[in-house]
Amino acid sequence: MRSSNGRGRGRYGRFTGTRRQLAVPAAAATLILLTATACSGGGKPASTAGKHKPAAPAVAAAAQLSISPDNGTKNAAPDQGITVRVANGKIGHVTVTAHGDPVTGVLTHSGTVWRSQWALNVDKQYTVTATATNSAGKTVTATSSFRTLTPSQTFRTMILESSHQTYGVGMPILLQFDHAIAKRFRAGIERSLQITTSKPVVGAWYWDDRCGVAPTCLYFRPRTYWPAHTKVSFTGHLNGVEGAPGVYGDHTLTQSFSIGRSLIVTASTSNHHMQLYRNGHMIDHWPISTGRPGDNTPNGTYLTIDKGNPVDMVGPGYNLEVPWSVRITWSGDYLHDAYWSVGEQGFTNVSHGCVNMPPAAAEAYYKMEVPGDPVTITGSPRAGTWGNGWTQWFLSWKQLVTGSALHEAVQAGPDGSTFIAPSSVPPSHAKAPLETANWGNAQAT
Repeated sequence: MRSSNGRGRGRYGRFTGTRRQLAVPAAAATLILLTATACSGGGKPASTAGKHKPAAPAVAAAAQLSISPDNGTKNAAPDQGITVRVANGKIGHVTVTAHGDPVTGVLTHSGTVWRSQWALNVDKQYTVTATATNSAGKTVTATSSFRTLTPSQTFRTMILESSHQTYGVGMPILLQFDHAIAKRFRAGIERSLQITTSKPVVGAWYWDDRCGVAPTCLYFRPRTYWPAHTKVSFTGHLNGVEGAPGVYGDHTLTQSFSIGRSLIVTASTSNHHMQLYRNGHMIDHWPISTGRPGDNTPNGTYLTIDKGNPVDMVGPGYNLEVPWSVRITWSGDYLHDAYWSVGEQGFTNVSHGCVNMPPAAAEAYYKMEVPGDPVTITGSPRAGTWGNGWTQWFLSWKQLVTGSALHEAVQAGPDGSTFIAPSSVPPSHAKAPLETANWGNAQAT
């Protein structure tokens, strides 16, 4: 059966100058050589043949610091950040004071350039103080005070994951933007996103303009299922990042959540049985009945979304309070208790599209399930529909990377995340259905 309110996506989240260059001139040093006349026994001048004047010692050039944005700038572009450079020396310290997010930066190996790591906050006053030292050990200091622009429009971003919630091994990171994000700004947004994981993970970002719950959505999905019991922290350094012409983010988004144990369902519409795997081992094999002809349950690797006990299901000829119901599509496909069809389960398909289960099996699964647990439907003559549920596992790895504005993979771990070339990712040996999803899993049989 399908729920009457199957397409209620909205309830799963809410939206929520002139350059100043300080140069200390090198001190002028003049060496005055005096020629002395000396007496000898004969009273003749001493010979100077073969004698040379000593060379003047080299004078180290003073270090010259420059800071961008320039001192006094009123409308600095926040996504350009701060850059400090030095000539004739090496940078010693850079401090940035402001009321807003702390500013961190990276110094090049040469010690001559320092750049802030993330975009600056909009509409904030900043003061940058930098020191540098030349080869003679002489230190100079430069300061720049400026203000970032105040945008006429801003965008907000919501992350669907809840704080400290546990999710299944298939769960993507789901971001929703309350403003359409222009394609030419998407690479900058991806660069502003940081993922920290307790176990090494490789994945990619994927943009979606057809998600329906927001003008633009963005997903991070691992290449294969998350390692069980991974701790995940996300930071979106979006304050000061431009998302459309003149439209900037004005907040930093953070969230932490956990991946639980592996719980995976495979359900065949053709042999009328389903298997339940926990931590890689099959723990149950149950008879089921799926969608009857014309209401076929669609193929694909889905993720569980939510659940209810009971769920009111209304459709042509029925209006039931259905116990132990776990949703996998927005259109109302569930895995649920179907006490009325126990006699058909294991033999034929009689449902309105849902996966009908024996009461005890439905209750047992309901109590183990968390959002993001994979459910793979096979054997159906009906193809799955992108966006009808959390369908990110419909995508192959190549399709996933192609959907990134940077076309790069993301390598995450305890020290954060970096972008890497997809060609540098070793071949995957993960096996479906327990470690990853089969390519083309949504195709009709």
